[in-house]
Amino acid sequence: MDYDQLASFLEVAKLQSFSRAAEKIYRTQPAISAQIRLLEQECGERLFDRSGKKVQLTPAGEILLGYAQKILDLHKEALQAIAELNQTPRGKLYIGANEATCLYVLPKTFARFKQLYPLVQISIYRNFSHKILQKVQEGAVDLGIVTLPQSANNMEVIPVFKDEMQVVVPVSHPLAKKRSVTLEEFVQFPLILPKTGHTRVVIDRLLRDYRDVVQLSMELASVETIKKFVGAGLGISIISRTYAQAEVAAGVLKLIPLEGLKLYRELGLVYRRDRYLSLPAKIFIEVVRNSTAPAQAAAPGNGPRPPASR
Repeated sequence: MDYDQLASFLEVAKLQSFSRAAEKIYRTQPAISAQIRLLEQECGERLFDRSGKKVQLTPAGEILLGYAQKILDLHKEALQAIAELNQTPRGKLYIGANEATCLYVLPKTFARFKQLYPLVQISIYRNFSHKILQKVQEGAVDLGIVTLPQSANNMEVIPVFKDEMQVVVPVSHPLAKKRSVTLEEFVQFPLILPKTGHTRVVIDRLLRDYRDVVQLSMELASVETIKKFVGAGLGISIISRTYAQAEVAAGVLKLIPLEGLKLYRELGLVYRRDRYLSLPAKIFIEVVRNSTAPAQAAAPGNGPRPPASR
């Protein structure tokens, strides 16, 4: 049983096809079939049921599947850990975050990280928090920035950002002159709300007692689009303060606190505590910690010290 055989076994299991697995890893189908036969001889059991249109795992194959992935992951981690000895961080860092986080929270952190470690490439997977958590669980991304709270037992969670959510209106809106807005006042106007996500869940819960009078004007997929339509006078909304700072400074939008309510959006950096962290991932965690804790920020020109290996 070698790493190459296990890699071929995983591809056949994933694609449910010997021919497609062969194409994926640039091998011939007979070569893949020979590797699987050797594995089956060593295990003493058939690993695939080849009788149907698709190749299916047998019970023995299901057992091997989990172990094969762990073996290959440990092999990769071992080689990576050795390669990183006394080296300047380099390679690729995979990070998951939603669109608003990429636009408004992470740019300065990315800039600081790239200034310190220009040899590290950053690849960003953009999606909702639950999808990002799934990718972190699968090992497809190294780190995720997600909305808190999160309850996955095998995840390390580092709070990195907290922002108050406020009503956002055009500067010409009747509510723009008010110091605060009640929910009763808020629901008197057409609303532009996010289609899905944490903010929508919070707003729906907030307006539960007003569902009969709510005027839902539009449901939009991104914060940028919501701001554009609010600015055009098509409705009002609730968003995180940070997301509208540029428009407020430009005199296009006005942010107003909710009277008697404090709503917050909190983000956390998450990663699997039972997985090996690459050196770029460790360094990025420290850069995030420093950028969200000014008193502990690293001095200019000094790279942050990576956290201890797990």
